[in-house]
Parts: sequence; structure tokens; C-alpha cells
Amino acid sequence: MAMQWIVAWGITAVTASLLAAVLAGIKNRDYSYWMAWCFFVPPVVLWLLFLPKNKGPRPRQPSLDDIDRHQNGPL
Repeated sequence: MAMQWIVAWGITAVTASLLAAVLAGIKNRDYSYWMAWCFFVPPVVLWLLFLPKNKGPRPRQPSLDDIDRHQNGPL
């Protein structure tokens, strides 16, 4: 019985994550952020569903090189 719950939760988490990727792309949002949250907490995909579309460029996380450059300054 416990194995069935674990498998069901895994399928739900992966499905919610994939759905979040599609919705985040449509709504012009950071898809990796939303995929991660919806994987760990699948009901969050409902929140994403009701969010309005983001105007302007899609937000992005800075790369590790950008963060390092900002913290250490130019060499």
C-alpha cells in the first residue's frame, strides 16, 4: 500500500513539474523556478495557472559567472 502512495506522489510531482514548465513558458515566467516549486509542492501549479501573464522580458537567474563577477569585481 505504501509503495502505491509513493509511486502516485512521484507521478503527480513529475506531471505538475512538466505542466509548470508549459504554463511558465506561456505566462513568460522563469520556468526553472516554477518547475522546482511545483515538483516539491504540486498544488503550486494551480497558483501559477491563475497568475497573469508577465509583461516584458522573461526574468532569468544570473549565471554563476555573473554572480562571481559581481561579488569579486573585475580582475
